[in-house]
Amino acid sequence: MGEFLADYLIREQAAVGALVVFSVLRVIGAAIAFERGWRIATIEQCFLAAAILYCVPEFFDLLMHMTSSHAVAAELEGKAAGSAIALSCAPIVGHKLGCE
Repeated sequence: MGEFLADYLIREQAAVGALVVFSVLRVIGAAIAFERGWRIATIEQCFLAAAILYCVPEFFDLLMHMTSSHAVAAELEGKAAGSAIALSCAPIVGHKLGCE
């Protein structure tokens, strides 16, 4: 797939996908945690671990195939950036919705 698409397109698609997944799940997780009385810090740690696990396959693929790693590196960068943006901005949305 990397031969046909430019790296920035792969990076953008992975970033948008991770951004949508983690921001929606983080807001839903905050709402459930608020309803049940769980600590938000625990939810944040769980979603941080989930974001790391989400990026692990590309990281290992990058380590195994260092010579042809342009598309994999772009996908890893996109997933990491999208996850980081989502997990840093989702608490703001959750606070505005009254979940935190």
